[in-house]
Amino acid sequence: MFSPAPFKLATLTVAIAAGICTTNIQAADTDSEISTLVVYGGTYRNTASKSALDPEETPQGITILDREHLDKRAADSINKALRYAPAVNTELRGGSVTRMDQFNIRGFSNDVNFYDGLPLQYNDWNLQPQIDAATLEQIEIFKGPTSVLYGSMPPGGMVNIIAKQPSAESKNSVEVSTGTQKLRRASISSQGKLADSEQLSYTLTAVAKHQDGQAVTSKEKRYALATAVNMQVTEDTLVNFNLYHQQDPAAGIYNAHPSAGTVFSNINGQLPTDSYAGDANWNTYDRDVTLIGYKISHNINDDWSFLQNVKYMDAEVLQKNTYSTSLDADQRTLNRRAYLTDESSSSFAMDNQLSGKITVGKLEHNVLIGADVAKLNSKIKYEDVATASIDLFNPNHHLIDPNMDISNSVYSSDFTITKKQVGVYLQDQIRIDNLVLIAGGRYDNFKSTEKGKKYNATVDTELKQHQFSGRIGALYTFNNGISPFASYAQSFEPVSGSDKNGNAFVPATADQIEIGLKYSPLENDTAITVSAFRIVKDKNITRDPDGGAYDKIQAGEITSQGIELAISTALSTNLSMDFNATLMDMEFTKDSDLQGKTPIWVAEESASLWLNYDLPNALLADSQMGLGVRYVGKTQLDTQNSGTVPGYTLVDLSFSTELGNMNKNLTGANFNLSVNNLFDKRYGSCYDANNCWFGAARSIEAKLKFPF
Repeated sequence: MFSPAPFKLATLTVAIAAGICTTNIQAADTDSEISTLVVYGGTYRNTASKSALDPEETPQGITILDREHLDKRAADSINKALRYAPAVNTELRGGSVTRMDQFNIRGFSNDVNFYDGLPLQYNDWNLQPQIDAATLEQIEIFKGPTSVLYGSMPPGGMVNIIAKQPSAESKNSVEVSTGTQKLRRASISSQGKLADSEQLSYTLTAVAKHQDGQAVTSKEKRYALATAVNMQVTEDTLVNFNLYHQQDPAAGIYNAHPSAGTVFSNINGQLPTDSYAGDANWNTYDRDVTLIGYKISHNINDDWSFLQNVKYMDAEVLQKNTYSTSLDADQRTLNRRAYLTDESSSSFAMDNQLSGKITVGKLEHNVLIGADVAKLNSKIKYEDVATASIDLFNPNHHLIDPNMDISNSVYSSDFTITKKQVGVYLQDQIRIDNLVLIAGGRYDNFKSTEKGKKYNATVDTELKQHQFSGRIGALYTFNNGISPFASYAQSFEPVSGSDKNGNAFVPATADQIEIGLKYSPLENDTAITVSAFRIVKDKNITRDPDGGAYDKIQAGEITSQGIELAISTALSTNLSMDFNATLMDMEFTKDSDLQGKTPIWVAEESASLWLNYDLPNALLADSQMGLGVRYVGKTQLDTQNSGTVPGYTLVDLSFSTELGNMNKNLTGANFNLSVNNLFDKRYGSCYDANNCWFGAARSIEAKLKFPF
């Protein structure tokens, strides 16, 4: 059960009180009104409601990171952007692994991000689409179960990446960056009217990046292009065409180290944070992803509108890598296997939304009727053979023949995965003066298959599952900006496969109860949210403690409960603050050999603070200094909780200035300097004693932005 120590509760109480006191709460005028919900013609919808409902009026936890926040913190990836979000842990495989967006929300891992409201479909192997942060407008984190609007999702929450939108306002800029690890990055961004037409507007962002990976001999390379065009066909109809293409010829490393020498002591000393347990001749991650889509928004009349959102994906990746099988008694000789995966995926996703307003007396109903479909077809080839061991403390990174034949291994695989999910949903938001009620339900049909050769055995399996998910909530806004809320929501996750004994997995479901307070006064930009949640997930999938590295079991019930606090406010004219804190207890609670154990990668305590100071000096007008501190508490070494991985505290810095104040010829130009992990703190994360990863070492980046 969740029972934080008294000093933790006291600390949280003081923090809440201090945050509220700094905001000068004053009652607003008694005749002030909450802004009315409207259905509008653009193609953006709030992640938490798929409507125009403001996030502050949503009776469930949501965190929004806009472009300004991302720029202040020099967040050049989704993982980095989420570092300062409450109840999100982004260092699952350390900070040195960058090729995938890997994080958990309220303790539950999530492998599928959404991009403009549609899923970036993942084949559960190594081909995960990854959006470059330079191409996005903001990130929205919807906390708790989200299945009513989005279908199959983990119960902790989801991340929706909002792309830059076309605009008639003309803006053009180029950015160049350099920094540690031989960083070289350039990007160009442009938006405005097309052919001076009032009906056509566009946005375009292109990025090129070369950098050494943190691990010796590794490289990171990326080329990305994102563009969209808006066509105002009629006064009531807007059509958006969008394209995203990304090539990653190299993406650092993915393989792990043993815990001895990384997070724990080793008789030979500590391994350096740039240590590499793989081989330069067998380290490839070559990914190519293309997303093509369109959105149609049509206002049927003043009260009703229709939105259709469609996206097609074509992606492929070739990976060559190694993994460890054991560490010898000398604690320096690591035994390894080499593997290769050749994967391709094509997917289709479509969401249709009919929304409208119905007024019955004092009741204002904002109705949403939706139907969506998501399809994925993925082909996977996999080979795996034993290879040369490596001396971790005197490594030779060129032991493997790059042309070796690893076909027909004992794990040889060549198979196809298909997935299809069809859902229909209904939601009603009811406004009665200052009270907002929300209720929704959804029915899903899910089907998946695996066919071909998997681990040298013929597979031909089919899974069919269906589920109803519900959600209810209420929020009341007082005239002083304080809004108490409560909600109940359910989630649904289809589960394919079986345990080592051949027992087929069954669907996983979860329920969350959340209560809290939001404070957002009309007279300033202060925003405070404090909430308590309890999530209970049944039939959770985890690693089999008595099986091999890839054996899974459905370990029964798991419960995550905790308290979140988020404060964003101005402490003075020049100084602003963003503070987040989370206390969480998560454990297997019923029908499991792991009962009482805490899952891996779950920190019971985490907090972050970002202070931003506007420099008053005339020469440095329009200049800002930023200081960030983030703390992640200890986590468990493995599912058996046989040890703990130490927590860590990291410090980040940033400085930005408008160069036009120094030289009028540079008007509009901007310089930004950012430092992550200022004191080069050594830290790490672990899946088990044989698989640990180093956190991100200190990085420095200098960026210049020029308008044109």
